[in-house]
Order: sequence, then structure tokens, then C-alpha cells
Amino acid sequence: MPSSACDPCSFPIRGWAPAAADGSPGRRPVGRRPAVADGPPGLPILGGDVGHEARCATVRLPGTCGEWVQGALDGIPCLVSCAVDWWAEVTATVAAPDPVGAHGVRPRPRAAARDASARAWAKAAAALRLALAARDASPADVRLLIRNPLPRSRGYASSTADVAGTIYAVGAALGRPFAPEEAARLAVQVEPSDSTLFPGPTLFAHRDASFYRPLPPLPPLAVVILDPGGAVDTLAFNAADHTAALRKLAAGHRDAFAAFEAGLAAGDPVEAARAATLSARLHQAILPDDLVDAALAAYADLGALGICRAHSGTLVGLICRPETADEVARRAAARFPGTAVRMHRCITCQALWEAPGA
Repeated sequence: MPSSACDPCSFPIRGWAPAAADGSPGRRPVGRRPAVADGPPGLPILGGDVGHEARCATVRLPGTCGEWVQGALDGIPCLVSCAVDWWAEVTATVAAPDPVGAHGVRPRPRAAARDASARAWAKAAAALRLALAARDASPADVRLLIRNPLPRSRGYASSTADVAGTIYAVGAALGRPFAPEEAARLAVQVEPSDSTLFPGPTLFAHRDASFYRPLPPLPPLAVVILDPGGAVDTLAFNAADHTAALRKLAAGHRDAFAAFEAGLAAGDPVEAARAATLSARLHQAILPDDLVDAALAAYADLGALGICRAHSGTLVGLICRPETADEVARRAAARFPGTAVRMHRCITCQALWEAPGA
């Protein structure tokens, strides 16, 4: 599995000091140390030195290889994310309110942050504001630590991990955890979100959280991820009007969603893979991708059951049984030279968090 990487982002609040010239963090809040080690300089830091009791909670959300299925049902865009065993982690530490009054959150990215990191930071800052407002909370200080190794803008659900992880962690640290449907309603106010913020496979209206439906657990499956690099601006993609295309594809999408749910209900990996392959093929009418065409032509020869894709990204996945994943990955690396190949297990249990502590 690729090594962890951290995006630099800070949320300066009252009592916070900027990073030192050598890159080390400024002052830190007192109270219980987060369950996650601080790591190297440049790790996301949020906090200050306020002298109040602090509580912290850690949340882990998985990455994805795009979606099992995505389209529209009854005119409502929805999806089922393909969660994999590659995790991002968010720790929130909140201090008790200052006796003299509340203090607002004034997030500002470090000047040295890369553009992509600044955008990720801004989304987490927006999620933080929403979570605090939803709980009518005015902590004296908040510290947010984000460890997110998931590459950006390719279909790994990196933004959902940041946004939903922040919402869940802040709620838990406040002692008032968010239910998944609450977190979903907040997350989509930041951007369209993946169904990985639910605790299992879920059909989810990812743009407005207008509905969700839990699905049966996955049969044992693995996915060999083909990662060509590149990026898709998911905000721009989701802002585009795909109404006409979705209307033409409505019958196919209904078939794909129904087949996927039936495959899960029967514990049938072949049917689940067939549904994902249908969804990937249909989506070529909206976001054409040569790698998808190549994978559709090659997956059977490679020993895979079918393919999945990032419907607003660049990833393509070869769906296979866990016991054949090594061989499928070996063949895929030979068939697609110059494309990064990653092997992951598909997971059913998704959001995990630790109990908050003081």
C-alpha cells in the first residue's frame, strides 16, 4: 500500500501561532493528546494555547475506486461508492468555551500551501463551520489533524474523507456525534459527496442528500485500480448540466442499480460486477475515457469479473475475486504499461471512529 502523505492545512483560531520558519507548528492546545501521532512538519494543524479542558475524537473514512454504479433514478442523480481498504484519518480536538464569550473560526491557508492543498483545506474549513453551527457550538479552540494519503481529483473520494471526517470528528469530540444522514446533509453543502460517509454500501443522492438507502453487504471482492494520473475537476463536473444525457440513459441506469442490489442481496460477485460494468459503459456517453474502453476490452482476458470506474475522475478498476487479485494485477501491469496499478480489497464496513476522550 502506498505510504501516507499529508496535505498542509491550518485553521488559525484565537490563541493560534503561525508555523515557525523551520516548518514546525506554533503553539498547541493543552489537554489530551490526539490518538494520532503528530508526524512530520507540515501536517494539518488547527489549534492554540487556551488552557481549557479539551476532548478529542479520531475518525477513519475509506478511499474509493470510483463507484460501483452511478446515474439517475427518477431524475435524481445518485451513486454507490466502491469503498476500498485505503484510509484517511481526521482527529478533532475541541476545548471548552471561553468563559468570556465565543470566538469565531477564521480559517486562512498557509501561504506555502499548494493550490490543491488549499482547496482541500477550504473544504475542510467549510465542513468545520457547518459542524459547529449544526451543534450550536462555540469552542474556545479547535484543533484538526488530517492524514489523507488519497490522491486528489481522480476518484479516490479524498474530499469526502476530509469533509465527512471533519464533520464526524468534530461532532464526536463535542460529545454530540452526527448520525450518517445528518453528516450527509452537511457534507453536500460543501460539495457532492461519496456514500463512504455511511457505515456500509448505500445508494445515495450525492448532490443534495435527498435520499439514501442502505444496501446488503458486499460479497468478497477485490479491485485492481488502474490509475493513469490526471485530474477531473469534480465541482465543475457536477455543476455541468447532464440532464439530457441522464434522461437518455435512464433505463440503463435503472437496470444497473437493480442488478447491483440484486447481486448484493444474492451474495453474487459476478452479478455485482456485471452491474458495475454496465454503469461504466453507460457513462462513456457523459465522460468518455479511452482507458475505460481499453479495460472493457481486456478485463475478461486479465481474469477480472468486470470493471468499475470513477464517474467524475480518471480511475478504472478491474473487479475480481480476492484470491485472483495478485494475478489480475500482474497481468494488468503488463497490459497497461505506464499506468499505476494498485490492488485493494473492497470493504463493507466504512466509517470508523474512536470514542472521544478528555
